[in-house]
Amino acid sequence: MLLRSRRCLHLSILPLGRVAFTTVRYNNDNHSQLMVMARGFRRPLGAVMALFSLGTLPLPVQAATPQVIAVDGTLCDITRRLAATAADVTCLIPPGGDPHAYRLKPSDRQKLAKASIVVHIGFGLTPVVSKITSSAPVVAVGELALPGGAGGDPHIWHNPANSAAMVGVLAQKLTPLVAAGERAGIAARAVKARAVLADLGGWAGTQFRSLPASQKILVTDHRTYSHLARRYGLKELAVLDSYTTGGVLRPSSLTKITSAVKSSGAKVIFTPSIPPTKTLRRLSKSTGLPIASKPLYAEGVASGQSAVSTAVSNICTMVTGQGGTCDRSAGGTLSSRWASIR
Repeated sequence: MLLRSRRCLHLSILPLGRVAFTTVRYNNDNHSQLMVMARGFRRPLGAVMALFSLGTLPLPVQAATPQVIAVDGTLCDITRRLAATAADVTCLIPPGGDPHAYRLKPSDRQKLAKASIVVHIGFGLTPVVSKITSSAPVVAVGELALPGGAGGDPHIWHNPANSAAMVGVLAQKLTPLVAAGERAGIAARAVKARAVLADLGGWAGTQFRSLPASQKILVTDHRTYSHLARRYGLKELAVLDSYTTGGVLRPSSLTKITSAVKSSGAKVIFTPSIPPTKTLRRLSKSTGLPIASKPLYAEGVASGQSAVSTAVSNICTMVTGQGGTCDRSAGGTLSSRWASIR
């Protein structure tokens, strides 16, 4: 019996070229396995060898690109920075969307069915997560990043240090999903992302220090900036959460809110939308304070913006609204550095 073996090619041929049993194997992580069997026919040995030479051409199989679903807008932008081209990242909630009221669409469910992993911030920010059914892991990134809890406010990313902590969790979760050759890239991008967020935190501190202590106040409708306020020594006066039941502004509530706002040192009322709500317009009239001309983006990224450029916009709006100064040029540099992470 003649036995020839070349790499992963194995031929067993009886004398005179009669093929008794032939197996062609090509085993490789990136190629298919091909097996051919034949019995009882005569061919010249050269023809048989030529046949199997053609049969063993590698059959390329493209490795599936991981499909990452990020529910929340800010987290999605961070995820895209880390993944770059190593994974396809889909955002469920669009820029400007409300995570508290978001509902799954049929197209969302189709995307979730193909997901390799689903990530969200957690802490009850997006209630619809409880309705997600997926064979992929559903990971509350914020809860892993802040195991001590969110203190009742799920908007943890407004403190850049919390966003940096989420970068570490995301990098850990994404790395096993991508091709081996892509893993070093995720680690490198995570280092760059944490550096930008650390510098964003320092920049924000400089801007808030331009305010005297008596003017470090944020008058808002709902509690969304407690993590930022705690880090930078601000007072957040969330009037609807503090003085109403269910957000309904009754005359007695308006009287209390008006008194609290007038004595707070506030120079402006911040709004999450333009035009402002009827409730904020009533509050503005009763207190004599103007409503900020530019909204704060409390629930995620602004349309056409990134997590960092949205943070820069929010902080400058807060600081200038309360009478301080904001270095927009340095903030723009931070936004550009973030955008360059690929």
